[in-house]
Amino acid sequence: MLTIVLRAFSIPDLRKKLLFTLGVIVLFRLGQVLPAPGVDMVAVQQCLSGARGRFVDLVQLFSGGAMLKLSVFALGVMPYITASIIMQLMAVLIPRLDQLRKEGQNGQVKITQYTRYLTVALAVLNATTVVALARSGMLLPGCTRPVLRETGSLALAVLVAVLVAGTCVVMWLGERITDKGIGSGMSILMFTQVVAVFPAYMSTMFVLSPFTAVVILVSGLFLVAAVVFMEQAQRRVPVQYAKRMVGRRMYGGSNTYIPLKVNQAGIAPVIFASSLLYIPTLVGGSVPWISQYTAGDHPLYMLVYFLLIVGFSYFYVSITFNPAEVADNMKRYGGFVPGIRPGRPTAEYLDHVLSRLTAPGAVYLGVLALLPLVAFAILRDPSTQQNYPFGGTSVLIMVGVGLDTVKRIEAQLQQRNYEGLLR
Repeated sequence: MLTIVLRAFSIPDLRKKLLFTLGVIVLFRLGQVLPAPGVDMVAVQQCLSGARGRFVDLVQLFSGGAMLKLSVFALGVMPYITASIIMQLMAVLIPRLDQLRKEGQNGQVKITQYTRYLTVALAVLNATTVVALARSGMLLPGCTRPVLRETGSLALAVLVAVLVAGTCVVMWLGERITDKGIGSGMSILMFTQVVAVFPAYMSTMFVLSPFTAVVILVSGLFLVAAVVFMEQAQRRVPVQYAKRMVGRRMYGGSNTYIPLKVNQAGIAPVIFASSLLYIPTLVGGSVPWISQYTAGDHPLYMLVYFLLIVGFSYFYVSITFNPAEVADNMKRYGGFVPGIRPGRPTAEYLDHVLSRLTAPGAVYLGVLALLPLVAFAILRDPSTQQNYPFGGTSVLIMVGVGLDTVKRIEAQLQQRNYEGLLR
């Protein structure tokens, strides 16, 4: 990987893209540590030092440590990620959105515009909720000191407006990375959020016993290797295209394949399940008999979390990959799977293969998400309440985005260093 980066910096236009991406990342992190107006940072730091729990750790992970600090970019990329997922779901339910998706570039521009509007609406909702929790003292569990200097209507409205504006700036920065930088902008920013809090999680091992620290490090290395293996695993369905005459030219006659990943759903099912379990976690803070079941190490919580991830995996794959549409496109251009008739038999074959791939992919995501909970329940040191640093979600994001970014850099390097048939 280091060799690829050094080669990329040796090419002027790639070096410009990499430096632009790094500059945007620095600006993004600056906004995540810059406090919003009206926030008492001394009180926030004191409350954060005593805050523990799965809810706090998940919020810190998905916001890069910015949400609980009430910084300008406190909401991070989550409103845009959530809006993008909702738009993908709505494309199945609303025929107009499905038609726009099939129109190509023009339709994608309109869908992107709708995603921006939905992002702003979700940002208003999230910012209002966060400010309301901060005002009532429920944002940081166990905090007895107010984190807002003023709680008037005007001060709260200004704080909400700043958080929404920060989300819009984050969305713009992500789009700039996509246009002028390397890789998918929002994925890069999410990667930055996770990497920003990872050293703090790693520092918790210094207060653990030596045996526990060694077990965590060894298991973390195996976890990263397993995630790399599963993220690269795919089933290649062979496709052949028949030869056809168009005018005086012969087209087709090539062999290719359809790459079907084992983890076709990506990180979306984990985000769905975590977001859905936030509701009972918040309610459990005020209802004692619910709080015992919403604890991260409770067997019922783990079982529900695992089943939600598996169910959402099947649901998300079913709406993002349409075997009938793929089979129709193959038939239109003269393609077929060897041994399978074009049309409906091909769609049934692709659906069968996809369902068999989704099963291990869904179980893989569920086990990966449950691993930190199980490790925390087994390896927890009685003298500390720190969590397992190698969270499944964080490792999945870091490995997935890192591999995708390296592949994009390699592709651009190959375009600029193409070797001919004769050397």
